[in-house]
Amino acid sequence: MASKHELIVCIVNNGFSEAVMDAAREFGARGGTVLHARGTANPEAEKIFHITIQPEKEMVMIIVPSEIKDDILHALYKAVGLNTPGQGIAFSLPVEDTVGLTKPETLSEKIPSAEEKAEPANAETAEETAEKEETNE
Repeated sequence: MASKHELIVCIVNNGFSEAVMDAAREFGARGGTVLHARGTANPEAEKIFHITIQPEKEMVMIIVPSEIKDDILHALYKAVGLNTPGQGIAFSLPVEDTVGLTKPETLSEKIPSAEEKAEPANAETAEETAEKEETNE
């Protein structure tokens, strides 16, 4: 079964996370999480790809519906890809399960409340217990 959501991870030079989110929002992303990171690279890679590796990075993580993943990845490539000042790379990973992305009423159907967890499934209400006691007298 295909995943309903994908995690898009985009790693860009420091200061380009807003450009990442602007490009992603254009195609339906609602929000993301920015982590500050430090990049490392082999000096040979800088020579081969004709780029300068900036050590300060921003990693933007965005969970999106699977249907819009390809559009967002393409937009990121154009807006902040390796041939731009953002020098970004982006990839996606399938997301197995999510919490907090579903409507509350749908989620509440799946996850029992604290009271339901504490109460056994076959527990009687106080009224049912009283009725049984009256019948037995």
